[in-house]
Amino acid sequence: MATVRYFAGDVDASVLFYTRHLGFALRQQFGPNMAILDRGDLTLWLAGHQASASRPMPDGAIPEPGGWNRFVLEVTDLPSFVTALQDEGVSFRNTMIEGPGGRQILCMDPSGNVIELFEAAAS
Repeated sequence: MATVRYFAGDVDASVLFYTRHLGFALRQQFGPNMAILDRGDLTLWLAGHQASASRPMPDGAIPEPGGWNRFVLEVTDLPSFVTALQDEGVSFRNTMIEGPGGRQILCMDPSGNVIELFEAAAS
């Protein structure tokens, strides 16, 4: 099982996004500052502004959402999945691309964290 931590500007909005659009289940929430969600073998920790993981680093840098690191969710029928998300107002960072391994697109959660949606090429 893998665990990923994402920083969230609004933990409640992020919980709603991941459970409503991407099939995660809420395991536990600690007020407005921390939530733990599961999807298969992936555990996602969402940390808000007051979570201990959000404390400034020794050099003064403050952890924040966004960036290019991401986890990958494998889906079937990526075009239909993307259309359904677009109909629900989910934001995307790019358009779908296709390569020898399959198709992919990057969607964003409410805090700007990136999730790669991937459909493997038929073998």
